[in-house]
Amino acid sequence: MTPMRLALALTALLLTTLPARSEEVLAGLSQTALALTATFTGSEILVYGAVRREAPIPDDASPLHVIVTIEGPPQRLSVWRKGRVSGIWMNVEEVRIARAPSFYAVAATAPLEDILSNTEDLRHSISVPRAIRSFGQLAMAADAPTFVEALIRLRREDGLFIETPNSMQMQRETLFSGTLDLPANLIEGTYRARIFLTRDGEIVDQYETAIEVRMAGLGSWLSALARDQPLPYGLLAVLIAVAAGWSASAAFRALQR
Repeated sequence: MTPMRLALALTALLLTTLPARSEEVLAGLSQTALALTATFTGSEILVYGAVRREAPIPDDASPLHVIVTIEGPPQRLSVWRKGRVSGIWMNVEEVRIARAPSFYAVAATAPLEDILSNTEDLRHSISVPRAIRSFGQLAMAADAPTFVEALIRLRREDGLFIETPNSMQMQRETLFSGTLDLPANLIEGTYRARIFLTRDGEIVDQYETAIEVRMAGLGSWLSALARDQPLPYGLLAVLIAVAAGWSASAAFRALQR
């Protein structure tokens, strides 16, 4: 037997001996593409699916739960803390966030602490704090976790970090559905959607798909112009500003007459 045939035979033998997943998630989204237009005020995404099983659920099995996350394109940013220096308030400490999602939403059939172990959360970065990666020298900020908490608090206030436990519904541990609200202040990019099945705090199976969020209409044209032709975009911005200023001045003079 040639080495190639031997490798194929071993691979086939391995696949036949692997245990089949006892529970598998089959899911879908009501929308997989969003257009950011001038009139975009947010959107609602319906998540739905079912659980496929190879065998009946044991009578002594704990309840099955569903967790859904939607994560926006990651960003690098800095969080500053103000302090008084010589009687003047100014930025004194900084922590650079290496990877922070521009948007992050978590929906589940119950609070995460009740249905997800810390080990699984660490492995899959499901909760909001786990979705953020911070770095920085102690000389820069000895209390970096405080900065991360501040970032989470600010983005929650802006509606960009959303946690809605008990918002997903499951029927007879087979069918599930729920909605997640996306705000109007989304950025363009690919958003990652994940659906997890958990039992006893452990992840049984997961499904992943993407939501494409793109600029459309005049906003798309201006964005492409700023990216590809910065000089004409700058001139256009100056002309618009001059026209707006002249129009405001003319309107004011008309009101004075």
